[in-house]
Amino acid sequence: MKNNTHLTDKNIVLEIKDLHKSFGDNHVLNGFNLQLYQGENLVIMGKSGSGKSVMIKCLVGLMEVDSGSISVMHNDITKLDQKSLDILRADIGFLFQGSALYDSMTVRENLEFPLRRHSKRFDKSTNTDELVKEALENVGLADAIDLMPSELSGGMKKRVALARTLILQPKIILYDEPTSGLDPITAKEIIILMQTIQKTYKTSSLIITHDVDCARVISDRMLLLIDGKDYVVGTFSELSKHEDPKIKAFFKN
Repeated sequence: MKNNTHLTDKNIVLEIKDLHKSFGDNHVLNGFNLQLYQGENLVIMGKSGSGKSVMIKCLVGLMEVDSGSISVMHNDITKLDQKSLDILRADIGFLFQGSALYDSMTVRENLEFPLRRHSKRFDKSTNTDELVKEALENVGLADAIDLMPSELSGGMKKRVALARTLILQPKIILYDEPTSGLDPITAKEIIILMQTIQKTYKTSSLIITHDVDCARVISDRMLLLIDGKDYVVGTFSELSKHEDPKIKAFFKN
């Protein structure tokens, strides 16, 4: 089910303007722009090496930009000090491509880790055990709370990683290849879960994927990153019918 939120300038939660990032003579991002609206699922597609990972690192303040601005909930992260940046990052959830669970920790301990790191977000009466159980219930893995990551399937690891992301109740979630490495049935389950999460937590999502089926189902809008720029933005239906060869290449079977 697509989100029909009316898109206006008033509900932009993330905006990138004229972003440039180079490594020597390699101009990875060359005037890249992006707008993510409240409650929207925006899919970004680009070929390997197109700059998607660099853009994400700039977005969360892990890499300095050469020029341009990045506004997250009306805060220009290029101008924030480290303390302010850490506070803002707590409102941004990140589902890594490889799940990035701590192998030496149980599922419970993996979910408790961000709670300890951002303990100031909660008052002393907060029951962390209840938060952990609720997050796992919301991804359908309540019974996995005491398992180790090595005991989980690939799909279960994605779910646990998503629960860990959700436990801080972020306003924005960044998904990095959420269906990568999963069989078609499990990938479909993850996509359905992403839709449920958005409805339950009222999140805005930026989804990087090569999975055309995922993009078709989950996206409100799509952005194609080509030659370091936001080459085109539109709905899946609009872009999949486009005659531009560079755009058509993304939708070939």
